[in-house]
Amino acid sequence: MAWFFAQENIHSTSFLITGEDAKHIEKSLRMRKGEALTLVCPDLMEHHCEIEDFTSEGVLVKIKESVSCQQEATVKVTLYQSLTKGEKMDLIVQKAVELGVHRIVPVQTSRCVSRPDEKSLRKKQDRWQKIATGAAQQSCRGLVPEVSPCMSFSSAVAESRENDLSIIFYEGGGESLSALVSKDIKSVAIFVGPEGGLDISEVNFAKEAGVVPATLGKRILRAETAPLAGVSAIMCLSGNFD
Repeated sequence: MAWFFAQENIHSTSFLITGEDAKHIEKSLRMRKGEALTLVCPDLMEHHCEIEDFTSEGVLVKIKESVSCQQEATVKVTLYQSLTKGEKMDLIVQKAVELGVHRIVPVQTSRCVSRPDEKSLRKKQDRWQKIATGAAQQSCRGLVPEVSPCMSFSSAVAESRENDLSIIFYEGGGESLSALVSKDIKSVAIFVGPEGGLDISEVNFAKEAGVVPATLGKRILRAETAPLAGVSAIMCLSGNFD
């Protein structure tokens, strides 16, 4: 099923898809009149549509059925991911979105090897947002997770406390996730370090702010593996893999 996101809520029996989505439907997917696609709106309504016509303005679809989207997790996970080298961040964004993460925040930490300037960061953020959109379409999400602008570690820690639970994964050990996450939890923030790990001063700073050190087991995971393991474990413990 072709899956797309509308930028507005739909309250009529027809809708005109425009812009890049319209080009993708006609030129890349080569869809034809009568074929089915799904549109998901900001109100999390899932509209099952049929292509009626291709016009100079876009693709006109008829709404055949509208239902509440059930794909979103009951827990909102915000991933505060330290910047990683090369294309690792691309992979992290793509797979975290597939697993159900709600938001991704790149974070500059003391041991980050990757230190792009502001202009480069803006370009990277745009690319990561496109990757998130593609992953959300592929996995039939109810929304496209936001990839936020890069933050300093201190700002990220302060913001993370708005969640029900804020966790920092640290190879030095910590609480078991099974002791922290239940099916009743509504929002979780997780911090993951770069290739060189988090500095102990950063871990202590986070602890003093109320962030809980947690473990992902006895093995040391790569920077691109740890966030995916963390998101997966939280989804499982909160009942979102049932």
